[in-house]
Amino acid sequence: MIYSQKLLQINVSANSGSTGKIAEDIGKVVLSQGWKSYIAYGRTGNKSASELIKIGDSYGWNVKEHGFETRLFDNHGLSSRLATKKFIKQLDAINPDIIHLHNIHGYYINYKILFEYLIKKDIPVVWTLHDCWAFTGHCGHFDFVGCFKWKTGCCACPCRQDYPKSQFLDCSRKNFLLKKQLFTSVKNMTIVPVSHWLGGLVKESFLKNYPMEVIHNGIDLNIFKPYNDTQAVRDKYNLNGKFVLLGVANIWSKRKGLADYLELSKIIDKDTVIVLVGLNDRQLKDLPQNIIGIKRTENQQQLVELYSLADVVLNLSYEETFGLTTVEGFACGTSSIVYDKTASPELIKDSSGHVVQAGNIKQIKEAVEKIRTNSKEEYQKTCRQRAENFYNKDVVFKKYSDIYNKVLKERN
Repeated sequence: MIYSQKLLQINVSANSGSTGKIAEDIGKVVLSQGWKSYIAYGRTGNKSASELIKIGDSYGWNVKEHGFETRLFDNHGLSSRLATKKFIKQLDAINPDIIHLHNIHGYYINYKILFEYLIKKDIPVVWTLHDCWAFTGHCGHFDFVGCFKWKTGCCACPCRQDYPKSQFLDCSRKNFLLKKQLFTSVKNMTIVPVSHWLGGLVKESFLKNYPMEVIHNGIDLNIFKPYNDTQAVRDKYNLNGKFVLLGVANIWSKRKGLADYLELSKIIDKDTVIVLVGLNDRQLKDLPQNIIGIKRTENQQQLVELYSLADVVLNLSYEETFGLTTVEGFACGTSSIVYDKTASPELIKDSSGHVVQAGNIKQIKEAVEKIRTNSKEEYQKTCRQRAENFYNKDVVFKKYSDIYNKVLKERN
C-alpha cells in the first residue's frame, strides 16, 4: 500500500494513560485518511492501530539510568543518550512528513539530541502541551507553589523535590536556558495547548512566537456514556442508599487535593460517601470509614460504571491543564464540582456543575447540597450535551489532521 503522508508521534506511553490514548486516537484519525502512522514511546505500550517504536531497551534500563541521573544532577531529559541516538536512526529511515510531540519528559528520551535532529532536518513539528514542562527549568506544574520565574528565567527552583525530583542540585537556570535555545530554534513548529488557560501561559513564555491553536482533549462517547446497570458495583462497594461523591486521579498528591477530600469527609452527611480511584497501598491504609479507596485502573468500563452511579464528580485539583475526569463524568451524565484554579473553571458552563474557591471545604459542601437538592437528573442532560458538543474525540482529534494538512500545504 502506498501512503500519502507519514505521521510520527512521540510520547512517554502508547495507548496507555491519558496522553497515550490521545496519541492513539490521533493515529486512528490519520490512518482513516490514508496516512501511515507511527507512535514512538518510552515507557508503557499497549496494542495499537499505529506502528509502535520502543525508545530504549525492553527491560527499562535506560529509564532507570535516566531517573538516577535526574536525581543526582537535575538534568531531566538529558540522559537516555544511546537510546535516543538509536531512535534517531529509526526516525531518519522513516522520514516522516510530520513529527508530533506529546510528553517528551518521563525518563526515556534525550530532548537535546532529539531537537538538534529536528532543527537540522527541518521537519514540521506539532507539539501538544499537556503540562508546563516545555517552558520551565524543571517542573511540569508551578501554580500550586505560586512560582512564575519561567516568565523571565528559572532559578532557585521551589519544585526541585517534585517530579522530576532532583535530590541535591538545582540546575533550573541551566535547564531553562538550554530549553529556550533548543525549543525556539525549530523553524516550523505549531504549539497546541490542551486548554485556554495553558494557552495563556504559552503566550507569556519563550514559545510565544510560534503559531498556537488550543485543542481540548477528547473522549470516546461510545464508551463514556450513561450506564444504568450499576447494581453490581453498588453492591461491591456497599454504596446502596448512599449519595456518592467520586474523585479520580492517576496519582494522588497534594496538588490533586487529596487532603481536601479527607477534610470534606469530616463534615459530609452520614448517608454520603466519597469514592477515590487511583490510590496507592499506603494511601488506602489511612482512609476514614466514609471514604472508599480503589487502586488505579485502566478498565474503562469500571470507570464508566463509577461515573454513572456517582451523584457528583469532585475534581479538587489545584493544578489542571485540562481536567479529563470532569469531562468523562459529563459524558456519563454526572455534574462536577471544581476549584477556581488553572484550567478547571473553563469546563463548567450552564448547568454542568459548580466552581468553588480552592481549599474552601465549606463551599464544596454547599455546592454538593445544591446538586443534591436539585437532583442529579437536573444536570444529566446538560452534562451529556456538553460532552457531545465540545469533547467528542471524533471531532476534536480531526483538528490535528487539519493542522497537519495546513502545515504541509504552507510548506509546499
